[in-house]
Amino acid sequence: MLGGFARKLFGSANDRRVKGYRPRVQAINAMEKELEGLSDEALRARTQEFRAQIAAGTSLDDLLVPAFATVREGAKRALGMRPFDVQLIGGMVLHEGGIAEMKTGEGKTLVATLPVYLNALAGKGVHVVTVNDYLAKRDAEWMGRLYRFLGLSTGIIVHGLDDDERRAAYEADVTYATNNELGFDYLRDNMKYERAQMVQRPHFYAIVDEVDSILVDEARTPLIISGPLDDRSDFYNTIDLYIPRLVKEDYEVDEKQRTVTMTEAGMEKMEQMLAEAGLLKSESLYDIENVSVVHHVNQALRAHALFQRDKDYIVRNGEVVIIDEFTGRMMPGRRYSEGLHQALEAKERVQVQPENQTLASITFQNYFRLYQKLAGMTGTASTEAAEFQDIYKLEVVEVPTNVPVSRIDDDDEVYRSAAEKYKAIITLIRDCHERGQPVLVGTTSIEKSELLAELLKQEGFRQVDFSDPDATSGLRSNARSFAVLNARYHEQEAYIVAQAGVPGAITIATNMAGRGTDIKLGGNVEMRVAHELSDLPEGEERTAAEAKIAGEVEELKKTALAAGGLFVLGTERHESRRIDNQLRGRSGRQGDPGHSKFFLSLEDDLMRIFGSNRLDGMLQKLGLKEDEAIVHPWINKALEKAQQKVEARNYDIRKNLLKYDDVLNDQRKVVFEQRVELMNDDDVAETVEDMRHALITETVAKFIPENAYPEQWDVDGLDAAIKEVLGLDLPVKDWAKEEGIAGPEVTERIIRRADEWMAAKSAQYGPDLMRYVEKSILLQTLDHLWREHIGMLDHLRQVVGLRGYAQRDPLNEYKSEAFNLFSALLNRLREIVTAQLMRVEIVTQPPPVGELPPMEAHHENPLTGEDEMADAGAAIGSRPQPLLSGDIAVAERNPDDPSTWGKVGRNEACPCGSGKKFKHCHGRFA
Repeated sequence: MLGGFARKLFGSANDRRVKGYRPRVQAINAMEKELEGLSDEALRARTQEFRAQIAAGTSLDDLLVPAFATVREGAKRALGMRPFDVQLIGGMVLHEGGIAEMKTGEGKTLVATLPVYLNALAGKGVHVVTVNDYLAKRDAEWMGRLYRFLGLSTGIIVHGLDDDERRAAYEADVTYATNNELGFDYLRDNMKYERAQMVQRPHFYAIVDEVDSILVDEARTPLIISGPLDDRSDFYNTIDLYIPRLVKEDYEVDEKQRTVTMTEAGMEKMEQMLAEAGLLKSESLYDIENVSVVHHVNQALRAHALFQRDKDYIVRNGEVVIIDEFTGRMMPGRRYSEGLHQALEAKERVQVQPENQTLASITFQNYFRLYQKLAGMTGTASTEAAEFQDIYKLEVVEVPTNVPVSRIDDDDEVYRSAAEKYKAIITLIRDCHERGQPVLVGTTSIEKSELLAELLKQEGFRQVDFSDPDATSGLRSNARSFAVLNARYHEQEAYIVAQAGVPGAITIATNMAGRGTDIKLGGNVEMRVAHELSDLPEGEERTAAEAKIAGEVEELKKTALAAGGLFVLGTERHESRRIDNQLRGRSGRQGDPGHSKFFLSLEDDLMRIFGSNRLDGMLQKLGLKEDEAIVHPWINKALEKAQQKVEARNYDIRKNLLKYDDVLNDQRKVVFEQRVELMNDDDVAETVEDMRHALITETVAKFIPENAYPEQWDVDGLDAAIKEVLGLDLPVKDWAKEEGIAGPEVTERIIRRADEWMAAKSAQYGPDLMRYVEKSILLQTLDHLWREHIGMLDHLRQVVGLRGYAQRDPLNEYKSEAFNLFSALLNRLREIVTAQLMRVEIVTQPPPVGELPPMEAHHENPLTGEDEMADAGAAIGSRPQPLLSGDIAVAERNPDDPSTWGKVGRNEACPCGSGKKFKHCHGRFA
């Protein structure tokens, strides 16, 4: 009560923050007359003046007022648009590194130009992030007119560009791109072998459009670049044989969370079966050596317990094809990640396709936290304000609308059955259509969109077929027709959305976030002109046609306004209030009248999962009859509380996952920074020398303990280790017999001999070639070990929860194990690089250029766990190949001369004649 009284008296914190921007808005307005008197050239020249001031030490904050005033005047001339005062406020929020929550139709695309221009003056590059290629192209072309007018360059990153084109786009002052392209470019850059091949500049400033969609909904969905692994189909088929032997008491299934967990009894049974089959590397299933085995057991269990054939997937032509749980459609070409798809293939007894190995990955959370300054804009962020503050340190500011919202939001109508609900929905749609009121119907899946479309067809309505060139006229007439908005073509979506405000129009859509196109009452003049007059050349005829369309739209707008504006009809509540608000916000644009109402039934997913049984009983006691609905503000509040609980639970899941991913991210930063340093360094001889010396020191310390007597030394072990690691035959046994010799002296002698060996190699092949080989081996070995490390941590994350049975915190266990694994990675790096360089033989002829293994880029879906394919392009670029003897093909192999072996397959018998596979013998260092 007191809080409400205080807010009325002093205003909320948000109100006070917005009020604080007003003086600068007034200062910008005061400059308007002065700038209107400047010529285009004089206005453009201000950009160079600002840059000179920045070079002289002026801060961007000090330039905000004149820069914003310049952009406002530039927008009037280049775009015919004048930013409102509230848009200036939104721009200030974005410049300060906050999230501007602005209602649909308030012009967020134009708002972004204000802080983009100001920050681009620093010359470090500004990124504007959109959710799809269509919006990136549209906004870059549209707002690019303004940037070019003011003397700034604009770039765009979309699917299909090569490295040179991407590099040029990133060098521009302003770069428009999708979140996927930015993330994949970062990963690809960190797989390059020369600094000049990298395309991105350091991450300075980014504005994320639809920030809630990208930083919340997709926050824990890793971007993955992967390559093929060895065929392990036998392993998956073997594991699959044991799952049917488990009984229901051996595992617990949670349908709400979509998880399955083995009980302690189940783990013991599985451990015994695997041990008998010889599939365990140590006695206990809980040991770190068995992380991978446990991971694949869990995936096989998920395949059997959670995934149903013909619901979650189908088997078609000998392949397991995923069915999208949201759309109900098959998704050929997509595969579940982490071995789950292989587990399903083993379950269905079809050919198991090779699993992909993760070569590089990053989540959007950790990618966008790379930027020095981050900002975002959306129509719905306040419900996730706590998450933005906790994870990204972004404060959400609600920017007031230019004109007060006059939309009427009705209370929800709750029916007992879905059939009753849909009957009421059809009745309302028919009523709106007859009155000429446009209707936007929101559904939660394409499956339900199609169900509603079928019901409308039964009522005599016709679905508009957009493959027919003349079909779009149905959107502009009072014919009994409707449009179904799907995600096939972004350009087509934009046109459907643009015409959804035509009187009597009926538009069914699944998710209205990130469409980037406003629903204007009467229709969109620009869209109609582009669609209908694309073949008509410039001239009097086209001008007349454009005027006619504008006149038609104006008349249609009057009709739609008279009918009450756009009616938004929700067919059920989403788990997140934010998604409902996105749908609702499509109505009431720029002060237009509008209406919104949600229809619910006790059979809806949200109602069914969260206590519909009690509500059903209560409604029966109240005597609710068929086709009757209960409508009350209390119902709305109860639903909102249920949604808040779901949001809080989902946030906890994301926050917990981030804690795990932060461990990998810290290590990723170290490795990527080290790679860049190595690429920038022309000579890594000192680095590899330090690694060699450290390895020798550690090796000697293992066999000659400090302060131990010579008779206590393991001389034979040291001699064998030196031969294995360094490939040198040294008189270690003779040295040990010398009077008064100690461990440090032995270490010094071995180091000196190893240095002499490497110096001779350098003299033989030339220092330039030797430096190139050292750098190539160091980078390639680091990449190889890092890929293995990523896979191990992925598997560790999946199974570390089992440590909870031993009353140990899984997160702390993960951190500890990850640190140990990273330490082991560094040790192996020293050992492998040293061993390879000591043995390397360089041929005089360059190796034939072979093809790199195929790379794939993935974006993993957070709910289904599937990898969404994206083109990785030149994932590694032109990867330099050291001129090693192992890279050439030779006719004959001498078992005693590895330089004659050429390229040996990892699973081939080792040419030395040991009888072991190459990867377990001489290839173990590769």
